[in-house]
Amino acid sequence: MATLRIYTGDDGRTHFEEIEGLFTASGARDAAAYQPTTGIMFRHTKGETFMDWHGAPQRQYVIILSGEMEVEIGDGSKRRLVAGDVLLAEDTTGQGHITRGSGDRRIAIIPLA
Repeated sequence: MATLRIYTGDDGRTHFEEIEGLFTASGARDAAAYQPTTGIMFRHTKGETFMDWHGAPQRQYVIILSGEMEVEIGDGSKRRLVAGDVLLAEDTTGQGHITRGSGDRRIAIIPLA
C-alpha cells in the first residue's frame, strides 16, 4: 500500500513524493490524528478514462477502493495506483497531471479543509 503525494514545485510543475506517517497504530484514539475535511465523494468509473493536464481542484485525498489508475507528471514519470493506495493531491496550481484508468474502478475523494 502506497501513500503518494503530488504537489507543485517552485518550477510550476507537478512532482511525486512518497509520504510516511499517514496511518496511526491500530486502536489509537489520538484526536490530533484527525484531519479536517469538507466531505467525501465516492466515484465509480467503468471502461477507459483519460483526463488530460489538470490540477487538483483543491487539496484532497484520493483513495483507490477497487481497480487501478495511473498518474503522469510533466517529466513523463508515471505511477500506478491500485486498491488500498492513497493519493494526496496538492498540485492546485501549475501544469498539473494526467490521469488514466481502465476497467471497473471505485475511488473515494476527500477534500481537505
